[in-house]
Amino acid sequence: MKRLYPLLLGLLAAACIGTAHAQGVREEIGKPLQQAGELLRAGKGREALAKVREADAVANKTPAEQLTIDRMKGAAAQRAGDHPTTIQAFEAVMASGKVAGAEGAQIAESLAFAYSQQKDWTKTSQWIQRAQSLGSTSPQLKQLQSYVQSQSGDFAAIGRDASAAIEAAEKAGRKPEEGDLLRLADAQARSGNASAQAATLEKLLINYPKREYWTATLGRLPRKANFADRLGLDVLRLRLATGNLSKAEDFMEMAQLSLQAGLPAEAVRIVEQGYKAGALGKGAEAERHKRLQDLAQKKAAEQKAAIDGQATEAAAQKSGDDLVRVGYALYTMGQADKGITLIEQGIAKGGLRLPEDAKLRLGLAQIGKDRAKGVRTLQSVKGNDGTADVARLWTLVGS
Repeated sequence: MKRLYPLLLGLLAAACIGTAHAQGVREEIGKPLQQAGELLRAGKGREALAKVREADAVANKTPAEQLTIDRMKGAAAQRAGDHPTTIQAFEAVMASGKVAGAEGAQIAESLAFAYSQQKDWTKTSQWIQRAQSLGSTSPQLKQLQSYVQSQSGDFAAIGRDASAAIEAAEKAGRKPEEGDLLRLADAQARSGNASAQAATLEKLLINYPKREYWTATLGRLPRKANFADRLGLDVLRLRLATGNLSKAEDFMEMAQLSLQAGLPAEAVRIVEQGYKAGALGKGAEAERHKRLQDLAQKKAAEQKAAIDGQATEAAAQKSGDDLVRVGYALYTMGQADKGITLIEQGIAKGGLRLPEDAKLRLGLAQIGKDRAKGVRTLQSVKGNDGTADVARLWTLVGS
């Protein structure tokens, strides 16, 4: 494990020297301790430890002198990376019953980290609990606790601890710590609780909308049980919007799916973005990229000429499906207001084959014009085939 434990050098050196003066430590002990403190402040742990051992070699030490020596010995050994000596000295300090509060918490924390370097997980856990009981709340100690729990495979305990920290933050009106959310998501993944992990990943997106969290969320979304294949294009749209589309084959697939969906104007924009990103227009497939671009532009021109007639035909149909389809096409062509009107008319007409999909299309068209209204529409999307998941994730894009 990476060495993480905190150094108490400044605090303990000052405390030891102050105690030496206050309690009348003899000069033959006080002088080498003073020198050890100066060496510690200079970052010279081994040299400091040697000076402490000079003080420890003095005969007939009083309990107060021994406590002062042990305090300094633990700090010097910690700096020197001498874990057995750190443990021996700091356990003696804690056993004296003379330390409490912040100093006790810090020494207990140092003992937890020292035992972790020895891979004694039982003792590490005991001193973690002792440090926490004395008031330690340091992020490093939390990280160590998670590591120890993972070593034992106790992911349920990691999940409980992380979940409790997240709940406490939310109740206090604070944003949960990113580390706590990550610990919980990892524990849920390791215990096979995919649905709970998805909810935690969404909390990460809400509070820390980083590209890598979008990558994880969108990577697992199509693998969700009952996720409909027809939503593949929607997942690609989310990937594009969150900076997770970069490969030539992804841009090509997305453009082709848009053409198949009767949305050539969208396909034109996708290809253009692929060229702008440097993913298209080069290499052995450059000519294929150009052919797709030409096809998309041709189909977009044809649709532009025919769209008014398609809208008229859609209005004459018994169901609202064609109105929704033509309305969304208009939205992709840059005619959002007209497109929204047709989608709303289609939903109102009814008889829809996929009514939740229609609300998804309406929400996406609205969100660029009136975000609050679009979000409300997207939040109303129901279903367990992935439509509601896609809609909910769109409410987080750019939030």
